Amino acid sequence: MNTTIIPQPASAYFLDSRKQPVETHTLAVIVDNEPGVLARVIGLFSGRGYNIESLTVSETEHEAHVSRITIVTTGTPNVIEQIKHQLERMVPVHSVADLTVMGNSIARELAMVKVAGKGEKRVEALRLADAFRARVIDATTESFIFELTGKTEKIEQFITLMVPLGLTEVARTGVAAIARGPEAMKA
Repeated sequence: MNTTIIPQPASAYFLDSRKQPVETHTLAVIVDNEPGVLARVIGLFSGRGYNIESLTVSETEHEAHVSRITIVTTGTPNVIEQIKHQLERMVPVHSVADLTVMGNSIARELAMVKVAGKGEKRVEALRLADAFRARVIDATTESFIFELTGKTEKIEQFITLMVPLGLTEVARTGVAAIARGPEAMKA
């Protein structure tokens, strides 16, 4: 009888990772608005091999010098928990909220999409833009720049449809997300 032994990975990062599904989570992180904070947060992700799919940051309270970082990341449930706990331990971090787990949040993204084309392709690009409620923010005789706001899936679908019509360039803001209801996230 021939038995093949499959070696187990030696790293603790791989324990139970084959049994758990990879999930996408949106995290809102309130931090001090000071030099180097964003680099430290990003360093946490890159130093441990975690992926950031989307990242937005802006000062939200000028008097308190507080900023909000919205991060979309992927990982197993254990990895997501580990990311949240490591973020919470960082000194400039005030609070971390997993908007995906909270379940009652709204997420949107802004994209500017440049499409170059003439004739029928130009007409089709305008028709599709209207169907997606994209606004024309610049137009020449050879190209359009559309502005589109919505869920990431909507942005992806619009970009996919524009490729055969002459898509030349895309600029995206990344996801901005907020929990529904009257309660504010703790600073």
